[in-house]
Amino acid sequence: MKRIFTVVALASAFATAPAMADLGLAKKSGCLACHSIDNKVVGPAWKDVAAEVDDRARIIASIKKGSKGHWTSVTGGVPMPPYSPRVSDENIEKLADFIMSLK
Repeated sequence: MKRIFTVVALASAFATAPAMADLGLAKKSGCLACHSIDNKVVGPAWKDVAAEVDDRARIIASIKKGSKGHWTSVTGGVPMPPYSPRVSDENIEKLADFIMSLK
């Protein structure tokens, strides 16, 4: 029984490892200044974004170019600044995938 528990615990740890790496990328990229997974900060919670936006390309475009007006009721009109080229396209795609994985 102990061996089964250990295997399950290891599998769980490996499953969350990419999410933790992506959260680290979000922190390193400055995203956590305005966002969190569960709660509104300045911008919407990422779980809310994942629940409402089912378009990876739209999330990528918002991160790259910035956005305004999509979440006005949450942000009070504060725009999201563009993160390209400060954050690479590859990392922007990882961030978008991370946000979408929070459904």
